[in-house]
Amino acid sequence: MSGGERHAEPVDVHLVLLRETSNGLEVLLSGHLDGPHEDVVTALIREAREETGIVIDPADVRAAVTVHHRSPRGDSRSGYFFEVRRWKGEPGIAEPDVCDAMDWFPLHALPVRMVAYCRAGLDAYAPGARLAVHFQLPGDTIAFDPGADRLRVVPDMTGGQASGARPDEAVVEFAERAVGRIAQWTDTSWAREESRVWRVHGVQSGTWYVKVHQNERFHGREVRGLRTWATALGVAAPRLVAADETLRTVVLTAVPGRPLHGTVLAPERERVIFQRIGALTRRIHQSAPPRAAPPGSGPAVAKADRHLAGARSRLLPGDEEFVRDLVRRAEGLPPLEWVETHGDLQLRNILVPPDAADEPDARDGFVAVIDLERSEPGPAVRDLVRLSDAWAGRPDLFEAFLAGYGRPLTTIEEARLVIDAALDAVSGIAYGVAHDDPELAERGRRTLARLRAERRAPLSPTGDAT
Repeated sequence: MSGGERHAEPVDVHLVLLRETSNGLEVLLSGHLDGPHEDVVTALIREAREETGIVIDPADVRAAVTVHHRSPRGDSRSGYFFEVRRWKGEPGIAEPDVCDAMDWFPLHALPVRMVAYCRAGLDAYAPGARLAVHFQLPGDTIAFDPGADRLRVVPDMTGGQASGARPDEAVVEFAERAVGRIAQWTDTSWAREESRVWRVHGVQSGTWYVKVHQNERFHGREVRGLRTWATALGVAAPRLVAADETLRTVVLTAVPGRPLHGTVLAPERERVIFQRIGALTRRIHQSAPPRAAPPGSGPAVAKADRHLAGARSRLLPGDEEFVRDLVRRAEGLPPLEWVETHGDLQLRNILVPPDAADEPDARDGFVAVIDLERSEPGPAVRDLVRLSDAWAGRPDLFEAFLAGYGRPLTTIEEARLVIDAALDAVSGIAYGVAHDDPELAERGRRTLARLRAERRAPLSPTGDAT
């Protein structure tokens, strides 16, 4: 260690108080330690109580981001930003001598006049950074100046903040023409898909998603869906900012919420969420008048032989006979009218509020959909195929979905759901075998086992049980 002057500086605590609204997440308070006897979490809770009157349980405090800051005068300090989404009381001005105004602001549309240091913390927090440096230069203003943005995010161990996470320069240039200079690229691609997705954060403000599709068909589907039925959903679906057919790239607005996949909810809360999913699905299906099904547009039975061949090594005894029997019966079913569909309605593509596990009757809750690259017209039951795994063994969730959807399924739709779910399961098993994805293959096996167990009687050519 050197014998020079040791580094000593103040420590700040910053509260990122979040609430979910239709405009996204809204936000911020700050304080300081009273002395060496006080830890940062204690200081945060005390400052929040003294300055706003709210009470925070230490168990609800989450570490967000740490910022090493230097002011234009040259003195430095470290700021610990904490996220809190649950508290008691209504925030208000409790110390008018030090605070003369307080309001909520969308995280993606912060006010222009902010302290640059505080703005740096929020700009680092928004894209998920853990550590950032904000060293201002002599002559910089205390207030945030977009032309003198000194924020520098330090990459974490996953490399999610590293420059290597960026896409090709052509995609970067296209995205920046659409939304302005981008400060941060975070790869959020789904591990199982070939499409690439990044969450991007602008230098001045704003968060968007940039997606590069794996083929022209997926690109065309997503762009069409975003330009047609998605516009009718408002904040419950992303909005298309820009699209480039040559690059197969889209820039999308960020939709607030987190994927329902992996979210643990109380049973009553689950029923509320599934009722809202049903209502949202109805809005998609009713976004345009229904149309007659084109000739030859029944279940995808033509691919059954190929998928069965690919899945055969992982099928259980009786699976193939079960699927082939469904294929034979599918040929006699009358066609279903076509509507707009999402095409990949499953839990990872459905977003719920971050606090979805809280009160089941919260009025400001919502559900939203993302990932429209399989969107195309088809029978309404197409959107229930992958979603039906979510209510396996939970008839109350299916009933809640139908309550939100506004009607029960017809007997033909019930028959098509079984047939299409079985064909989708076999396709998933074949894909999992070919691409060394045991999780996907196992999911298909579980679906087939469920369908076989649920089947009570053979289906007549009209879909009725006999």
